[in-house]
Amino acid sequence: MATRADHSTPETRVRRYDPAETRQRVLEAANELFSRNGFAKTGTADIARAADVSEGSIFYHFGSKRALQEELGRCYGERMCLAMQCDDRLQDIHPGITIRRCFQYCETHKTWEDLVQANSTDGTKAGMSSNPDAESFYRAARQVVVDWMERQYEAMKQERGLSHLNAPIAAALTCGVVGDALDLAFRPDMSPEMRQEVEEEAVRFVCAACGVECPSVRETPVAARAGAAPA
Repeated sequence: MATRADHSTPETRVRRYDPAETRQRVLEAANELFSRNGFAKTGTADIARAADVSEGSIFYHFGSKRALQEELGRCYGERMCLAMQCDDRLQDIHPGITIRRCFQYCETHKTWEDLVQANSTDGTKAGMSSNPDAESFYRAARQVVVDWMERQYEAMKQERGLSHLNAPIAAALTCGVVGDALDLAFRPDMSPEMRQEVEEEAVRFVCAACGVECPSVRETPVAARAGAAPA
């Protein structure tokens, strides 16, 4: 039986539905709009138009705008963790390495800057937790990093015999210290020299608290491997 020829062009054919690709387009569109207009002024209809999907697709994949914000926050946290771990085993790294990689990642990609400006109550990342519209994003990102730090500290504790180290508490405190250090280091009025001093002080402080040696040499940047776009 003869079949009818398909005379449609790539532009007129209906796009084949790909759940993973749809989720990714929604996350990328949401990231752009949240960074430009803020969480409060961005609706799911705006995101659907920018992502070229139906608004129903957003609710199907994420359930709600808040859940979408949380998923985007987890993406930010996962990118940071990838940058801090790189290709190393958890037991082979420590705060002297991971904090420097964290600073390098932020310096290279500046992924938080627009989001902070559009959504923070005081110009800091932590200030996003004081904004009801941004709190779910911030807490999701922070929790991913704290969970990763706890696993890394547990591995480091076993490898180095650090019996005194309480990994869950140390991870939560480290995340707070480093977050404040990043806010301070990347203020517009900070010189490169002062930024470096903040980084070194954060490394010394956390290494001393954990009881590990503080290396004095900053590593070659590796953060580019982690990328900047949400995944």
